[in-house]
Amino acid sequence: MLAQPTDPQVGTWKLSLAKSKYSPGPAPKSATTKIEAAGAGTKVIVDQTPADGSTRHWEFTANYDGKDVPVIGNNPDADMIARTRVNANTVKTISKKNGKITTTQTSTVSSDGKTRTVTTTGTNAAGQTVNNVAVYERQ
Repeated sequence: MLAQPTDPQVGTWKLSLAKSKYSPGPAPKSATTKIEAAGAGTKVIVDQTPADGSTRHWEFTANYDGKDVPVIGNNPDADMIARTRVNANTVKTISKKNGKITTTQTSTVSSDGKTRTVTTTGTNAAGQTVNNVAVYERQ
């Protein structure tokens, strides 16, 4: 058994629809986030299937320094992302589209390391108020 990585966010996380709440809906059909250690930060790879059955894939590599980095792929609400570490288990991510802040996410890994709760607030690129709580389970 390998030692746990020092960053509890690192791992593959699958969305638990039963434990998550999406406002505005509809919730995605599925979502997986893969987080890998990368230098002083992480590489984040997101694959989602929205309610309409289309596919979304985006990724970014960011340090926890609050500096904007580009998002590669089709994230409807962000072309830049900046991340900061709140504490050992929590990371804050600010998403921007065309220079304007859209959403703020707080991602907290449970003390047992099995779940990651991502709370998203703000206004999406479509102008809708977002207040989501997505619960992911470590794979």
